[in-house]
Amino acid sequence: MASDEYILTLSCPDRPGIVHAVTGFLAQHNLNIVDSQQFGDASSKKFFMRVHFAPASPFTPSSFSESSPIDSTEPSVLNVEELRISFTPTADKLRMSFELSSVAQKPRVLIMVSKIGHCLNDLLFRQSIGQLKIEVPLVISNHPDFAPLAATYNVPFFHLPVTADTKSSQEEKILELVKEHSIDLIVLARYMQVLSPKLCEEMSGKIVNIHHSFLPSFKGAKPYHQAYERGVKIVGATAHFVTSDLDEGPIIEQDVVRVDHAMSPKDLTTEGSNVESKVLATAVKWVTEKRVLLNGHKTIVFN
Repeated sequence: MASDEYILTLSCPDRPGIVHAVTGFLAQHNLNIVDSQQFGDASSKKFFMRVHFAPASPFTPSSFSESSPIDSTEPSVLNVEELRISFTPTADKLRMSFELSSVAQKPRVLIMVSKIGHCLNDLLFRQSIGQLKIEVPLVISNHPDFAPLAATYNVPFFHLPVTADTKSSQEEKILELVKEHSIDLIVLARYMQVLSPKLCEEMSGKIVNIHHSFLPSFKGAKPYHQAYERGVKIVGATAHFVTSDLDEGPIIEQDVVRVDHAMSPKDLTTEGSNVESKVLATAVKWVTEKRVLLNGHKTIVFN
């Protein structure tokens, strides 16, 4: 992506004229829309929009008539802060909550893991080959097992063991590392610890988890063994935002794979691991590309 491309996401009470206001602002600044998606939710009466835009190509005399309303002397490149300041009056008028980011600025993602590493390995690999446009400054685990894997990708690994007595201090250290490394998103890649309400609140909307089923089925230990005992015909995975309500956060992505009676719990675990990796990678991609907007307990996904 070019260094001067941007993503604008917004939500506001639904009313006429929102798209006109946004596109008019972009036109006034000689900015060209690369892609635009929007959705008006009839239930919440809210409007959601994602616009990918970039500076327009330089105008030639033959491009427009002398009466063209577009001023070709308008600066074609603005930095994010200048754009944010310029757009704020429009946002205030329409009661918008908005985010504006540069496409060139890769989100900084902290990955947390316990003793099951397929999702961690998948994310690090996809990042290393450019499938995920993210930076991974560090990996945190409550076990030391995946330090060698992180080292393979030249990612610093922090072993932060946790017990009931040390949970508070361990999470304080996590938050210190989040601040120190300017983390934009935490990804729980099979991190098998329940986060405290404090951590969930401080990183609200910035923690993504992968759950080993369609929520809320087969909670707890050995989910694939439970599925085996019940004779399920599909297994799946759910990526969702983390809230203080365990496994109740807004869902980002889900997928399934068909299974049958001849498959053992180990077979189900293998199939489930594959779909978990895929679902989590997709969710991370969408979130870091600013394609996911919160709508109460649900999400709007412009994929």
